[in-house]
Amino acid sequence: MAGALRVDSTVTSGTFSLDGQTYDVDNNVWVLGDDDECLVVDPAHDLDAVAALAGARRVLAVVLTHAHDDHCREAPAAGARFRAPVLLHPADAPVWRLTHGDLRWDADLADGDVLDVAGEQVHVLHTPGHSPGSVCLHVPALGTVLTGDTLFQGGPGATGRSYSDRPTIEASVRSRLFVLPDGTVVRTGHGASTTVGEEAEALGR
Repeated sequence: MAGALRVDSTVTSGTFSLDGQTYDVDNNVWVLGDDDECLVVDPAHDLDAVAALAGARRVLAVVLTHAHDDHCREAPAAGARFRAPVLLHPADAPVWRLTHGDLRWDADLADGDVLDVAGEQVHVLHTPGHSPGSVCLHVPALGTVLTGDTLFQGGPGATGRSYSDRPTIEASVRSRLFVLPDGTVVRTGHGASTTVGEEAEALGR
């Protein structure tokens, strides 16, 4: 038996660079699947740790919530290692090129796409603001949403750097995430998980 759909995670450490500045960061890496197959979401910094998390499962795709270098730097190598396509929203192309130049990811994500894994559906929500092509991954069967850097415990992700915009991210959070059930668990790109209800109460719908 393949078992039920679940989310596994690990934390990897490295750097994030943009606009001439570099920061030390810890990233949450998420693997969504059952005992047989999975999606790898944002394989940051340490591919050996990511591979250990995926185990012997067949990786259907490497899914990027956005193209900041801490999230996408290892994506081509992850795609090759897992023999899986790398998926990214095309609006993040200029951000991706900062790290990978003319090398392209394998397939585009679009708002409303549905990814199938372990007999369940993962819904792609385009949530621009932190970057133009940021997406969140809503998994109704698990009552969870993987938000990358769009929503954290404590509010929306950072703006103020190139390719980001505060009013846009706030509109994305309110229109795409705060409409989900309040009990939906928010699994973030960095730091602790939270819920839609907690963040909606703090920020205001």
